[in-house]
Amino acid sequence: MTLLKKITKYIPVVSMVIIVLAIIAAGLNVAFIASPAFADWFNEGISNFFRGFLAMLTAWIPFSLAEFIILGSPFIILWVIVGAIKSASRSDRHFVRVIVGILSAALAIYVIFVFNFAAGYRGSTVDEKLGLEAAPVSAEELHHTMNIVVEKLNELESQITYADEIGSVRPYSHRETVKKLHESYALLSLEHDFIGIVKAPVKQIVISEIMTYTHISGVYSFFTGEANLNTNYPYYVNVFTTAHEMAHQRGIARENEANFIAYLVCINSSDPYIQYAGYLSMYDYLAMPLYKASPALYSKSVRNLCDGAKYDEKCYSEFFDKYRDNVAAEVSDTVNDTYLKVQGTEGSVSYGMVVDLAVAYYKDQFPTE
Repeated sequence: MTLLKKITKYIPVVSMVIIVLAIIAAGLNVAFIASPAFADWFNEGISNFFRGFLAMLTAWIPFSLAEFIILGSPFIILWVIVGAIKSASRSDRHFVRVIVGILSAALAIYVIFVFNFAAGYRGSTVDEKLGLEAAPVSAEELHHTMNIVVEKLNELESQITYADEIGSVRPYSHRETVKKLHESYALLSLEHDFIGIVKAPVKQIVISEIMTYTHISGVYSFFTGEANLNTNYPYYVNVFTTAHEMAHQRGIARENEANFIAYLVCINSSDPYIQYAGYLSMYDYLAMPLYKASPALYSKSVRNLCDGAKYDEKCYSEFFDKYRDNVAAEVSDTVNDTYLKVQGTEGSVSYGMVVDLAVAYYKDQFPTE
C-alpha cells in the first residue's frame, strides 16, 4: 500500500484539499494584516470575483439560502451528530474520518471567509481611498454637518409621503429599491474603482419580526454571497440597510465604511425617497454624538428639522420600544462586537464612527470664521 493510500484511508482527498486551502488562507490572512496594499489588491480583484460568483450562484433562489441553513442548523447538527456517532463506532479508521470531516467543514467556512471577505477588513480605509481626512471631530464640526443634513431633509420633505403611525412611506417595492440602488452603485463605481460591480438581489428575511429582537436590520452572508434584509424595520431604515448590505457585497467590510458608502449611494441617487433615507439615517448617526458634545447645539439643529422628519423619528422610536431591551439583543451585540474586534476593527462602536467620515466629507462646506 502506497503512502498516499495509507493517508487517504484516514483522511479523505476532499479533506486534504480543504486543509491545504486552509493553510493557504491562513497565510493570506497574515499577508493581509502585514500589507494593506496587498489586501486592497486581493479584495478588489480575487475576492470580488469570488463574491460575485457566489452571489450569481444563489441569486436565482427566491429565498435566503443563508437563512434557510441557519434555521435548519438544529436539524443539520442533530443529523451530523447521529451520523457521526454511528460511523465513528464502526472502527478506529471511521472515528478518525469523522473527526477529520467535522474539522474540514469548519476549515471550509474559514477558507470561504478569507477568500471572499477577510481582505476588506485589512486594506486601506475608505477615507484614504476617497481622499478624505477623517479625524476626531469637535462639537462645532458635528453641528455644521448636522445642519447640512437637516437642510437636505427639509428640502426633500415636500416630495415624501407620510402615513399615520408609520412615518415616511417608500413609494415602490423592495425589488424596485434594489434596482435603483444598483443604478446608484454603478455610477459611484465609475468614480471609485474600489467599489466592485455586483448584480444580485437583496434577500428579504422570513423571520424579520423575530430578528428585530436582536437589533439586526440586515446581514451579509459571506458563505452564500447573499445580502439579507430584515423587512420589519421602518421604510427609511430598510432602504439604508439595503444599501449598507450591498456595500458589504461589494467588499466594503468595515461597518462604518459600509455605512458611509451606503450614505453616498443614497444621497447621490436620482430618487427623492432614497436620498431622504440616506439623510435621515445620517441624522440618526449624528444626533447622539452631537447631543453628548453639546446639548445646546443639538437643540438648535433639532429645532430647524422639518416636521415630517421629526414625525419619522417619533414613529421609529415608538416602533422600537417593543424591541429595545432584551437578552437576545445583548447576546447578539456581544457576539457581533467580538467578531468585529477579531477582524481588527473597533467593535460594535465602529457602526457609529461613520460620523467622522461624514464630517470629513462636508468639511469644505463649513462656514469660515
